[in-house]
Amino acid sequence: MKVLKRRYLAVSIDSHETLGSRDFMDAVWGAVSRLFGEYGASQAGLSLIDYDETKKLAIVRTGHKTLEMVRTALASISQIGKKPVALHVLAVSGTIKALHRRLEEHSVS
Repeated sequence: MKVLKRRYLAVSIDSHETLGSRDFMDAVWGAVSRLFGEYGASQAGLSLIDYDETKKLAIVRTGHKTLEMVRTALASISQIGKKPVALHVLAVSGTIKALHRRLEEHSVS
């Protein structure tokens, strides 16, 4: 049996306008597909775990082998729905609990 290792990314959404979770994920899927094709997108196993419009923070899950591919796709996004945006990966972890712990450390320092 093949064990799938997952990685969780905390993504900061730098935009003057509020964006919905659906628009965010559509942009992420679009970027992955555009850069790596349909096969690459199917390998990524992307999933939105949490989305906070007020904090402008998203938590995205992917496979550990496709982590760099997803990071590249996130960096390539400059617009979501004709609105200018910049996405920044704040932290990456193998568990959601550890990701939250790293985010707390990041905000304290």
